[in-house]
Amino acid sequence: MVMPNAPGSRRYTVEEVYNWPPDGNRYEVVYGELLVTPSPLTRHQAVVTRLLLLLGEYLRSIDSLDALYTGPVDFFHGEDVYVQPDIVVVYPEEISRNWRTMKRLRLTVEVLSPSSTRGDRLVKRPAYQAAGVETYWIVDSGRARVEVWHPGDSAPGIYTRQLTWRFEERSPELVVDLAALFAGLPPP
Repeated sequence: MVMPNAPGSRRYTVEEVYNWPPDGNRYEVVYGELLVTPSPLTRHQAVVTRLLLLLGEYLRSIDSLDALYTGPVDFFHGEDVYVQPDIVVVYPEEISRNWRTMKRLRLTVEVLSPSSTRGDRLVKRPAYQAAGVETYWIVDSGRARVEVWHPGDSAPGIYTRQLTWRFEERSPELVVDLAALFAGLPPP
């Protein structure tokens, strides 16, 4: 669910939202807009797990497994953005004990849920682009496709058969068979 900011409506700060006590929901804030997401459904988590395993196997093969994290991951950009992507791949030199030091992301993945679609596509996507996230995947298991965004893109690449990604230019390519990724998922 997204709490849109109509003119004159309440705007939230990163520090305010970050310090709320846990209650089972995920709270994010993007330029003052509050995003509230309940615990994910099994279909969502199945897709996250499958992608995490594929990315983990790939990153292990190039000795970069420690750059992979699954949510909740706190990502901050400036004073106005605090989000928790489903999966991120960070720059190894930025790994520390403090999420706030991880400013650059090689890959960010959001798996759509009915309650997160607007936020992931229309609110968080431009924030990820502004933050310079190298590659942003919006995974839509309901439509069996992945949207791929980069900084400066005005439209996504749409992938329905195969998705590729490289950790670094000199790294081998990861190839994701999307039919296999989406096969046999729990019902939406």
